[in-house]
Amino acid sequence: MRASILLGSAVFALMLASAGGAAAQDDAAAAGAPNNGGHAAAAPDDQGGYFAHWFDRVREAQAGQPHWITPVATVTPRLEQEFRFDAGFQQAGNGAHLDNYGMGKGLELIPTTSNEIILNLPPYETRSVKKAAKGWGDDPVLLVKQRLVSANEDKGDYIVTAFLGVQAPTGSEPFTNHAWVITPTLAAGKGWGPFDVQATLGAALPLSHESEIGKSVIGNVAFQYHLAGVFWPEFEINATHWTDGPRGGKTQLFLTPGVIFGRFPIAGRTNLILGVAYQFAVSPRLVTTPVLTPVYDRQLLLTTRVTF
Repeated sequence: MRASILLGSAVFALMLASAGGAAAQDDAAAAGAPNNGGHAAAAPDDQGGYFAHWFDRVREAQAGQPHWITPVATVTPRLEQEFRFDAGFQQAGNGAHLDNYGMGKGLELIPTTSNEIILNLPPYETRSVKKAAKGWGDDPVLLVKQRLVSANEDKGDYIVTAFLGVQAPTGSEPFTNHAWVITPTLAAGKGWGPFDVQATLGAALPLSHESEIGKSVIGNVAFQYHLAGVFWPEFEINATHWTDGPRGGKTQLFLTPGVIFGRFPIAGRTNLILGVAYQFAVSPRLVTTPVLTPVYDRQLLLTTRVTF
């Protein structure tokens, strides 16, 4: 895991250095601007190999998909290249407060015209009032996206993508579930002018301690509207249904209104995106035994991203 962090940081530094000299616009630096029409990037061996043409592939990949923005909570089906840092401030129904710095986000890269890999950093968590503790959470170390079909705004404005996520049990004792977890997911989206819907449906499958954690089905839907170039108000529905374990049969449902601001140009391809959302539970009725459900009552979410 630490090796992945170091590798990701090195690649990120390389990408930003290259981006500073790139003249091409960011994917959707202006959402209404024409894309490159899907013209093929130069062959990898034309001018110095694979890394010399990295941004050619990124431009090609993003030209052939919708130019929406990534929601605050829902993982987008789009391929994105950015560094992301989120923070969440939770209030649980039993009175506990939990602050989560990083939220398991990290470095997102587009290595081919149809794939994305995400190297996530472990979150740092602090809990107070109830069972006070601080330390690192489990690391959702890797997420791989495979885009299946897509079309930009000129050709239908839709996308379907498959994900596979892996979480490692690397957290401090108060915050680890002691199990590797894999999360296969199918994501899709459709746009109609300035309005779009992005959705995911997946399953969290622990590879051990299943009776303590439980398998779950996770669904998210985000409704967005694009205003005045840089405003993206949104409303998300985030649901988790546990099929077994201590929460077996229960469905946790959150509603998440929010707004995202961006993309603000920094230099070359590099842009800044900021967002805020407020998440609150609407079901099930609060219970504290055998385990606290819903997991928390409400949460303030902040997101910062630098795309390149």
